[in-house]
Amino acid sequence: MKILEVKKLYKEYGNSVAVDGVNFCINEGEIFGLLGPNGAGKSTIISMITGLIKSSEGETIFEEKESKINKWKQNIGLVPQDFALYFDLSAEENIKYFCSLYGFRGEDLKKRVDNALEFVGLLDVRGKRVNQFSGGMKRRLNMACAIAHTPKLIIMDEPTVGIDPQSRNHILESVKKLRDEGATIIYTSHYMEEVDEICDKIAIMDHGKIIAEGNSEYLKSLVSDKNIYSITLKNKIEGIETALKAVTGIEKVIATENELKCYYLKESNVIEGLVAAISKKKGVVENIKNETPSLETVFLALTGKKLRD
Repeated sequence: MKILEVKKLYKEYGNSVAVDGVNFCINEGEIFGLLGPNGAGKSTIISMITGLIKSSEGETIFEEKESKINKWKQNIGLVPQDFALYFDLSAEENIKYFCSLYGFRGEDLKKRVDNALEFVGLLDVRGKRVNQFSGGMKRRLNMACAIAHTPKLIIMDEPTVGIDPQSRNHILESVKKLRDEGATIIYTSHYMEEVDEICDKIAIMDHGKIIAEGNSEYLKSLVSDKNIYSITLKNKIEGIETALKAVTGIEKVIATENELKCYYLKESNVIEGLVAAISKKKGVVENIKNETPSLETVFLALTGKKLRD
């Protein structure tokens, strides 16, 4: 069953278009990855889905029948990128407060708080104030506050940013466990390996539009007829991108600082031409390696940007 369908969602601010006619649907029990460079429109879409802002056009339909967010928002849990916590309260008090907003009281509330604390591994520090927590512990508590009311749809906006590997791994395992227990998750991240590992379906956005959508293997197949030379130069060279595009067999070049991604058809022999073009520009090659397409190279090929651009 479709738990969420977005139809022709459009949002503009004055003369600026933030989201431009976006369509997608998410089935129950899926982890849906939403990727895009900064300014692509991801946060605006999340804000419209959750009812924080109104769309200029289009509609959002929940469980194939409900289009009014006010009647469905109790089924949504939001894990924001910024901490939505009261730092002077304890972990237990934070979860209790947010869960009580959904009408839970008494023993039911206490049980939900205990379950959420146990789920994120903070049961032993339940009485500790949040201002004494590490970044990873705060991220886990952020999640606990969003899931204590057992929402059907959980939206996670970069839940692992700026934390240690152990906490990141704990959160990723928790996301998969939530999915296995029946929750549906929208997941945004700047870490491609996370999205590749946990997401059942991925949508890549740029300039307010979805430019590709499918599972990881499908997205990689979009550039599977091409190989990539990743070239590291000693220093940045003006005009090198144009020079390399002129090499016979090269289909696309993406330059980021002193690193170059050169896409070429598999049967082409382009390495000599690349080296000659770099030498002509008085460039010095530090490293060349041949890459098979990854989710990150797909993203670069489709948007021409790194995820944090």
